[in-house]
Amino acid sequence: MGKSDAAFEIARRLAGEVVVCDSRQVYDRLDIATNKPDPERMAAIPYHLVGIADPRGTFNVAEFVPLARAAVEDIWRRGRQPVLEGGSMLWADALLDGFTLGGVPPRPERRAELAAMSVEELAALVERLDPDAEVDRRNRPRLVRAIEMLEAAGPPLARLRRRNPPDWDVIRIGLTAGIEVVEQRLAVRSRRQIERGLLEETQAALDDGVPAQAPVLTGIGYTEAVACLRGDLAAEDLLETMIRSNRRYARRQMRWLRRDDRITWIDTAAQEPVGRVLEVLRSRGWWP
Repeated sequence: MGKSDAAFEIARRLAGEVVVCDSRQVYDRLDIATNKPDPERMAAIPYHLVGIADPRGTFNVAEFVPLARAAVEDIWRRGRQPVLEGGSMLWADALLDGFTLGGVPPRPERRAELAAMSVEELAALVERLDPDAEVDRRNRPRLVRAIEMLEAAGPPLARLRRRNPPDWDVIRIGLTAGIEVVEQRLAVRSRRQIERGLLEETQAALDDGVPAQAPVLTGIGYTEAVACLRGDLAAEDLLETMIRSNRRYARRQMRWLRRDDRITWIDTAAQEPVGRVLEVLRSRGWWP
């Protein structure tokens, strides 16, 4: 059972609603490689912040946080339980730890200029603006956002990432499994994405005016699909390339998560995850 399955089942048991913290699922229309919940699940339980943004544009974490915060508080006001499903851990941390991200609004004209630059050029610009900036130098959207903030407010970037955490009682739960199990699941998921029509969905997005460098198309699956459609990646190499990209990302994500000692870890290979999650909630008084 993966995190999406667990989030759905926990929300169902708690009479809750799911708030998705994912920088790709926030975009409309592109469903396959973003791993959006299927229509049946979204009909059974309310999901928030899925498919709300135009994939031809950008939607960043500074825009996400106030909407997610409002969704959580509205769910509570209606007497239901919010269940936050992670996907992009920076977004989840920004919400739960109250990063303000400097209050610098997006700058469409500057973004158009930055879109023409390579990732290496963006990283070099961040380096010039703030050599100590803690930004993934391979992540285009985060580099662009860092440049926006630094050019508008000046360095250091750390000063702009003040914290104003919400007054919420939060239980953080992480699902884990052995690396072999994780990699097998990623291989199965990648194969299913191709079988479901990943290439066709990607081509339809490009035909509809979604730029190849748009944030949603820089995610794993779409990056490889764009390369395949352009002839830069052979069709027979698509699956294995996606699997390798997913493996690298899964390992980076685990390193990110393991640094946080507030997370209670559940081994999905050794334990039934939903039952164990409910035990954790019960120990905190959240479950009868």
